[in-house]
Amino acid sequence: MKHLIEWQNIRIVPVLHNRMEFALEVRRQFDEFKPAHVAVEYPTTLADLIIRAVKRLPLLSTVHYRESDGTFVYLLVEPTDGQVEAVRLALEQALPVNFIDRDMEGYPLDRSPMPDPYAVTKIGHYVYCQAYLKTLKDRPSSTEDTLRERTMAHHLQKLNASGEKVFFVCGLYHLPGVLRMLELPQTEVIGRRRREGAGLAHLYADSSREVMTEMPLLAAAYERFRSEGAAKEPRLDRLKIQNELIALARRSHWNNSKEELTPSQVRVLHKFARNYALITGALVPNFYQLVVAARGAADDNFAYELWDKGSEYPWQTETSELPVMRLSGEDLFLDQKRIKFHRRLKTFRRRLVPVPVKKKVREKVPGEWKKSFDGFTICSYPPEDVVIEGYGRHLQEKAVRIKTEENARIVPFVSSMMEGIDIRETVRNWAKGEIYVREARPFRGKVGSVVVIFEPDLDKDKESFPWKVTWLGEHEQESDMAFYSTPAGEVMDGPGISSCQYGGFMLTYPPLRVFDIWKDPFFDMARNKPERLLMAAVDYSLEKHVVYVAANPPSGWCHSLAARLGKKIIYLPIGTFSPVTLKKIRRFHVLSGHHVRKYAKQFLST
Repeated sequence: MKHLIEWQNIRIVPVLHNRMEFALEVRRQFDEFKPAHVAVEYPTTLADLIIRAVKRLPLLSTVHYRESDGTFVYLLVEPTDGQVEAVRLALEQALPVNFIDRDMEGYPLDRSPMPDPYAVTKIGHYVYCQAYLKTLKDRPSSTEDTLRERTMAHHLQKLNASGEKVFFVCGLYHLPGVLRMLELPQTEVIGRRRREGAGLAHLYADSSREVMTEMPLLAAAYERFRSEGAAKEPRLDRLKIQNELIALARRSHWNNSKEELTPSQVRVLHKFARNYALITGALVPNFYQLVVAARGAADDNFAYELWDKGSEYPWQTETSELPVMRLSGEDLFLDQKRIKFHRRLKTFRRRLVPVPVKKKVREKVPGEWKKSFDGFTICSYPPEDVVIEGYGRHLQEKAVRIKTEENARIVPFVSSMMEGIDIRETVRNWAKGEIYVREARPFRGKVGSVVVIFEPDLDKDKESFPWKVTWLGEHEQESDMAFYSTPAGEVMDGPGISSCQYGGFMLTYPPLRVFDIWKDPFFDMARNKPERLLMAAVDYSLEKHVVYVAANPPSGWCHSLAARLGKKIIYLPIGTFSPVTLKKIRRFHVLSGHHVRKYAKQFLST
């Protein structure tokens, strides 16, 4: 049994317009059928312009004209449209192309829900179309649809009379009507034969990011597939391309922000996007849903990177031999949704008196700011010093509170309420009629050094945080600091202002005591960077206790070393701290000299 839609000499391939899966199906059936004629659901009045636009691909073009009531109509010619693919294949093989639709004005905008096109890859094109026919076989046709379907059926019957194979691509919505009309003799429907004022324009490069039906990266993948990889890869998969986009955005996010998504964040992103698609009746998330999921799983910076990479169509240019046209989603009546990215910009409270906001300064020439960063004389950014010192004090206080809680005892009430009734133990022993109270015992000793490990960076062959520095405090309110981070000078936020990210750091008080721990041979026995920081924290701490914040507890060897030096390590899991706060303190800036502090505020938000 042949799973094909045919009428005599005509092979009918219904499509959802501008969907990659149907363009692939058009290619497959075209190669299999080997037609002598190609017919498409475009009006004859636009034939010359559409053919010119198809010949310009992969450059995107817009066929435009103005209707009698003043409405502007734009037809974007995209590579992922099944009809466009049919015209391209016919032109490549020098086959006649027949434009058989009726030119109509005031055609109502149709937003009827359609099955997810990705289902074609799982159940096949024929089963997909048959399910649609069974579901909507009795749908009433409007007058406009009836006229169009009669016009197409008339031209198909004329082509069929030649006895040669005809390959017809039409919208799935018109398939039931066209099949009904083909069973009856059709006469030519009177209609417009010529369209005055129609033109062809080149789509502006930035407009392609907004108005393309498919995600531009997906359209680019399809264009490469049909020109380069059709022999290597039999089919393209939308999900695979989306996964490649996420991986591409992760790399770009690391290069630009030095922040890496965790595996759990990636899982959340996929789950978020999948669920968002399911509640909208789709199998696979669209581009907008992916961007929203990226922002929910990570932040606006990563969502922007994903949008930037996904909306990139590499062939489009800003200039052309044709008139250049700028279009937005509103111009094409697209069902678009808006999303704003808040990428570490200052926000201002709304006031009665307008507050002048300076426009963010950008590089005049790429790489201009990096040239001003020599790296010989460097210093920190004072507002960030205040934040990191304050967080170090917070960790010391939290460690004391936790150890004090651990030292407390729960004892039966005898004569004193101690620190108050312990409700949990009292309820547990309610049947005995005993009341239990909490007896607090003082925590002996103070907390000195603090170590925070965001990422251990254990791979010595491929270090993510290769820059190892020891900084001395500039005054008595600052601590000495040692850290490993991303290199200074790679990511620039202003002239002489480099953005970096800690892999881990150590703070010890008071200042001006620490020799460069990365060169000190006393710490060479450390097996990795976190151990070296912890050894230095233990060695330089003037107090008995050292706080160690990390995903994994310190090794027994580190505990033994601390004990030999008369110290104790208080381990706090990093997962118990606010990820928002950790992310804020993890990013810091390195300035190329103290003179940069005078203008750094213009480029950095505090």
